[in-house]
Amino acid sequence: MPRQRGEAAPEPSVPRPPLFRSPVSRPRALARVLAPARSRVPRAWRLFPTPTGTPFTFGYAALLAVVSTTADHAPPSLVHALQQGSSTDVAHLVRHPVLVLLASALWIAGGVASMYAAGFVLVLTALERRAGGLRTAGVFLLGHVVATLATEVPVGLSVLTGHLPGSSLHRLDYGISFGVAASVGALAGLLGPWLRWPVLIGFAAVLTGDLIAFTDPLTDWGHLLSLAIGVSTWPLVRGRRRSGTGGTGGPGGGGGRGAARRGRRAGASGTSCGSPGTGGVARWFLP
Repeated sequence: MPRQRGEAAPEPSVPRPPLFRSPVSRPRALARVLAPARSRVPRAWRLFPTPTGTPFTFGYAALLAVVSTTADHAPPSLVHALQQGSSTDVAHLVRHPVLVLLASALWIAGGVASMYAAGFVLVLTALERRAGGLRTAGVFLLGHVVATLATEVPVGLSVLTGHLPGSSLHRLDYGISFGVAASVGALAGLLGPWLRWPVLIGFAAVLTGDLIAFTDPLTDWGHLLSLAIGVSTWPLVRGRRRSGTGGTGGPGGGGGRGAARRGRRAGASGTSCGSPGTGGVARWFLP
């Protein structure tokens, strides 16, 4: 029958969506729901150094492994002579300060199987992922150098005043423990408050126990001093995170739509709440 003027045309039939989703769409929806949760789970491989993610820690750890492995297979007399030559005692510091300060940081007391080696890898990896390679190297070197000088200079003065024998000028002193202790103190400043103080108090308690045991008081004082040096570097290691947050508006300020896009990308990849490259671990350990 012909349609009359003014009569509404019948609407074309549109297929209605099914009341229930197909079985194929359910796994996809479930994956979208679980994706943010998976991004917050820390990946175990980020606890260890990598050539691209933590180049300073990776290169330094490789060098320490080569030196320790070589020392394990070399004659003991040769190893002792090398350690004695790289010792940061007063006699060597007076003659070759820069050389022995660098050479003494190539040895690990107890070898690669010691707790210092494990602490070096875990602590410096975590610190470099948050603060960057340059800051991590600076913290380690600062703790190593300052604590060494602070413990050896009093020995030299005591020998000059007659309070210690001349043999104290040749005290065997080497290792990475001062740098590791400073790195622990610096890393604590980047942890969340619920983890920062237990780490500091627990580590300081261990060092204090060693000092009370009076096995090697000079070195034990150096460890506590190194921890305090690491704590004093909190403004330095936190500077990268502050510069990464940006302000509002202006070039490099991080405001506007560019910042919003970066925030969405960071939230999707699980790298928010920390410095670039912290990944899911940052959600657990950063404030």
